[in-house]
Amino acid sequence: MSYSVRLYTPEGATAAQQQAAERLFRQTLDAALGSPEMVLPVYQAYQRLAGIYGEQPDMELLSVDERTVFEHWQAAEAAAMEAVFGPHRHLDEGGFSIEPA
Repeated sequence: MSYSVRLYTPEGATAAQQQAAERLFRQTLDAALGSPEMVLPVYQAYQRLAGIYGEQPDMELLSVDERTVFEHWQAAEAAAMEAVFGPHRHLDEGGFSIEPA
């Protein structure tokens, strides 16, 4: 499944910097989840779980499969955010959206 990424970065980034950051973010997600085809389904499953259990659920309430999806997405997202914004980024430094292409 193909997807697109849009990063919301601090002001002052050039179009080329924005594109490079989005490319790095996407490459990092792809690598962390095993392939580009896994990103959108795992992200959508994570969103459904977060809607049910919240962003910081009691992991004991989740099934093994739900916990696996939740943990894999959180690790992939953290790796992508760190790749683009650095290890000491602040939560207000940027965000992202992922949509089907």
